[in-house]
Amino acid sequence: MRLPTWISQHLAAVRAVLVLTALLGVLYPLVVTGIVQLPGLRAHANGSLVRVGDSTVGSRILGQGFVDSHGNPLVQYFQSRPSAAGAAGWDPTASGASNLGPESVVDTLPNPKLVAAGKTDANARQSLLTQVCARSVAVGKLEHVSGARPYCTTGGVGAVLGVFHRHGSTGPITRVVSLDQQCPSSPFLARYHGVAVECARYGADYSHAVVIAVRGDAPAHPAVPADAVTASGSGLDPQISTAYAELQAPRVARQRRTSVANVRTLIDRYRTGRALGFMGQPGVNVLELNLALDRQYPYRQQ
Repeated sequence: MRLPTWISQHLAAVRAVLVLTALLGVLYPLVVTGIVQLPGLRAHANGSLVRVGDSTVGSRILGQGFVDSHGNPLVQYFQSRPSAAGAAGWDPTASGASNLGPESVVDTLPNPKLVAAGKTDANARQSLLTQVCARSVAVGKLEHVSGARPYCTTGGVGAVLGVFHRHGSTGPITRVVSLDQQCPSSPFLARYHGVAVECARYGADYSHAVVIAVRGDAPAHPAVPADAVTASGSGLDPQISTAYAELQAPRVARQRRTSVANVRTLIDRYRTGRALGFMGQPGVNVLELNLALDRQYPYRQQ
């Protein structure tokens, strides 16, 4: 007895699904899983995990923070670059960037009533410029160097003015506001083109101002390297630049009670080359470097 055409077509489709499921959903994954467990491939396939004793302490290919429970840097360790992956950073399940670009220079100010009550204003946002400025000041204090940076105030926010002209974007200047310095703070600049500079007030509308970033007198090449104040695209880069590692060496040596020369020897040992030999810049794997410090120069509470 011949089956109807529509039934034959459905049976053929079911057979195709079963065969392809067995081949591509079961057999192929098992073969690939078996191949990647061969010597030389196993570590990469399993996440390049790093173990100390019976504990897994991280991955060679994922960055992590070396901070205390309050997010403060652990001074005995080299610090990773900042991370925008997740609320606290370095979250492998939330890999990503802040998506803020070079035009992000004006902060969304917090409600001063919430700040006075010790609460967080969920609507407040720091611009990329202010984030960079604040990080530069913090790193400068930690490493005992100048945290000065172009287009940043000494207090660690963007040196950005909102300039009002009589005819919109032209004509005499009638008012100037330091957009990222919330009242009652003192503006970083007293006067601009003869007009007194005001602090910014919460809720005020400055959308009609011409935004001008003021470079200031900070050096063109700041003491704090760029990767110390900017997050990577993934937020999970395991390396820092050799310049940032060298900046941290005196602090780490002091905390570990050893010489800077010894710490620099370890930096050289864990230095990585350019990707594929020509892309990017040499770096230093932070996790491996810190583990080496723990082995050779254990930290003792001072």
